Order: sequence, then C-alpha cells, then structure tokens
Amino acid sequence: MSNISLIVGLGNPGKEYAQTRHNAGFWFVERLAEQYGINLKADPKFNGISGRGNIEGHDVRLLLPTTFMNLSGKSVVPFAKFYNISPETMLIAHDELDMNPGIIRLKTGGGHGGHNGLRDIVPHTGPNFHRLRIGIGHPGSKERVSGHVLSKAPSSEQDLMDDAISHALARINMLVNGEIQPAMNQINAYKPN
Repeated sequence: MSNISLIVGLGNPGKEYAQTRHNAGFWFVERLAEQYGINLKADPKFNGISGRGNIEGHDVRLLLPTTFMNLSGKSVVPFAKFYNISPETMLIAHDELDMNPGIIRLKTGGGHGGHNGLRDIVPHTGPNFHRLRIGIGHPGSKERVSGHVLSKAPSSEQDLMDDAISHALARINMLVNGEIQPAMNQINAYKPN
C-alpha cells in the first residue's frame, strides 16, 4: 500500500468561514501542521496555502485550497500534477453531512457523494484517493444544507468534532507509513464519548 505523501484539507478561505462546519477539512490539516511544526504559507501558483515537512519520518506535503469549496480541483489537481503525486498517495479531509458530529471515517475511493469539493476533484484525478470524512451532521432538509455547512456549530458539537479529529491525528503515523487498512479499522471504530 502506498504511503500518504499529500494531505489536503477542504474548506473555504477567509476569516468569516474559518469556524464554519464546511471547514472541517481545514481544521484537520491546520492541527496536523501545528503538531509537526510545518509552516503553512500562501502558494498563489496553486491557489492555495501549502507546506512541506517531516511527519513520522516521511516527507509529506500539506495543501489547503483557497479557491472556495466548489472550485477545490483548481488547486488540488495542478498541485498533485506538478509534484507528481498519484491519487493513491493522497488523503483528502472534508466535512461529511451524512454523519453526526463526533463520527469520523476513513475510506478509499468512491464517488463525490454530493460533496462540492470532491465533485470538482474526482473527474480530474479519478476516485482512488483516500478520504477522511469528518461528521458535521445534517440539518434535516435539503433546503437548510447551505446555511448549515456555512454556519458555526454549537460548542457541544464542536467539541465532538475536535475530539474525532484528535483521534484521527493520533493515527497519522499509520497513514504516512501506508498502513491504510489498520488506520481505517482504528479510525472507523471511534465512538464519541
């Protein structure tokens, strides 16, 4: 199994979106960068913020697209091409409506599942990248989805999401070592307290 060499967090750029549910992928990558002392800086060539560092003995690149969610492919696709990163070595962290806050799942492959960020990436890379799906809950009706993903979660839900992200971050050594299945077993077994 391939080692993960690129970890992407999906979200929307700008302070007004920083704390909104749609930015759960950003939270994961920002905390990862902090944990390993990786400096994230503007990378205008790839419409993103990127960094590169040593994670558990592996050379790993981090990327946060600054294109707005539905144009994520405009950052991820050229970045991966330029650095010759195959989809099998990519992990994309994103929010997941169909899972409650506190649920986190790792999966490989599949469609975009209605996620606008993935919808803009999959046609260009194919589906074979890994996804870290961070549950944000569903507001109950399709009409309320946009407002839900672009609003801040109450602190009780935010705490659940933060704990789930911590659980996944504790398995990052397995991911960068290419131990995808064991990492999946452990991440997917997580139950919020």
